[in-house]
Amino acid sequence: MLNTLKIPPPSKAGPPQQAQWDELRSVFPIYLALARQMEVETPFGQERKSLPEKPDAAILKEVEGWLDSMDQRVMVHQLRHLLQKTTLNDSESGLRALILRHLRKSAKTTVDRDKIDFLLVQYFALCVPPKIYHKQVELSDVARVMEPVLGPVETAPISWCEPLDKMIQALHGFRSLRDILKTNFIEQGRKVKETAGGMFYDPSALLAFIRFNFMMRRTLIELMHADLISIRSGIGQLESAGARIIDCHHLGLSASEPLQKIRQIADEWNQPFQKEYTERTVSQAFEKLLGLRTDVERALERVSGSAPSPAAAEPPTARNLAPTKSVPQESERERQGAGREVREKRETPTSGDSTPSGALEFESCMEKIWEQLIAEPPSKGRSMTTIKLGAARVLMSSWEVAAFVSEDGFAAEDLRRAVVARALVTVATETAKETGNATGIEKALSIARVEVTRLQERVDAAKQAKDTEAAVNLGISTKRLLSALDEAEKL
Repeated sequence: MLNTLKIPPPSKAGPPQQAQWDELRSVFPIYLALARQMEVETPFGQERKSLPEKPDAAILKEVEGWLDSMDQRVMVHQLRHLLQKTTLNDSESGLRALILRHLRKSAKTTVDRDKIDFLLVQYFALCVPPKIYHKQVELSDVARVMEPVLGPVETAPISWCEPLDKMIQALHGFRSLRDILKTNFIEQGRKVKETAGGMFYDPSALLAFIRFNFMMRRTLIELMHADLISIRSGIGQLESAGARIIDCHHLGLSASEPLQKIRQIADEWNQPFQKEYTERTVSQAFEKLLGLRTDVERALERVSGSAPSPAAAEPPTARNLAPTKSVPQESERERQGAGREVREKRETPTSGDSTPSGALEFESCMEKIWEQLIAEPPSKGRSMTTIKLGAARVLMSSWEVAAFVSEDGFAAEDLRRAVVARALVTVATETAKETGNATGIEKALSIARVEVTRLQERVDAAKQAKDTEAAVNLGISTKRLLSALDEAEKL
């Protein structure tokens, strides 16, 4: 028996016509941007970016009719391209109104279904607490985040959604893009959706699809970042070794490609989800990325004149990434020795058996994080790693690791400072919990608040520059710093 989808009424109070108009005003900028993207003429003039606060019957009918006509023309890949390339994706009210607009349709096409499927996971990704990005996502987590859109929903599993659960469990075992490409998970997820028919709109089923889509996307992005980190690190090593050209036939290029060109390809690599995509096109894009990694690793083997190490076939770790910042003449044995010294210092008991927050200054904290990334590589095959500072543990995302081990990139310095500020607050918080002495927290909070303001400005700058990846990465790191601040301020 299916649950009934109880779509919340328009959020703003007032007469029905005004409430309807308020929702139209929320989605209007999205439709205008779609029209510009598709080069579709609008009846409102290109200079109009918003609608008046109060409607009259004539303009309401005109706007509603135009939006209906746009709904018939816009495909899901066009909507995806717009929202993932512009700041319109940051509007919770706009996304919510767009989802509800499509859910309220009495007769939904497969195109409507695909739009709803995409928009729901976009909304979840926007509104989900930062910690969810790094944990197993449960149906109850999805239900809490989606309540403003779907209303209260039971989280009892649905039998015909079990294939989605099985695929999510399998995602945990993947260590590289190559692992996931051996499956047909994208196509399997699509088949579950297509065979569902009207059952797709069962609210508990919608939660299951949101969870699957989010976990699938998160895993693909994490593994893609891991390969890109390894590629960029390898290019840096080749440049240091004096290489100028490499054989890129696995990528589909010539046997003598300029290394500078290959670096540009790696730096400008885009996620394969912008245009209309299928399992085949996504696989082809990721195969190219893996081909590029193979070409870079083969070039490194030729430069070093040695056989590939077992680590060469694994997703990047801090050990793979270390050479861009480590001293070139320093041997691996020396680095390991230095790592042991670092660990011994950290493990030597102190009077409080933890790192005093007052002793952990900004620059020294940054250095400790870098040292640990060199001395203690993250768990095999994972693009996430945990840094230990006294009693505190700081979880770092793949892009944050990359910011420490490579010194280039638009947001590298900003990301390093975000991690250090978060680490200072976390250390001070854990020290206060253990000792009952919270004197070190205020200093850490003061530093962190300054960094939050700075980071928010940098997120805005990245958005204006249309650097979506930098904006997203900085945004997530900023949210995680804010989360650490919130926890510390409760003490």
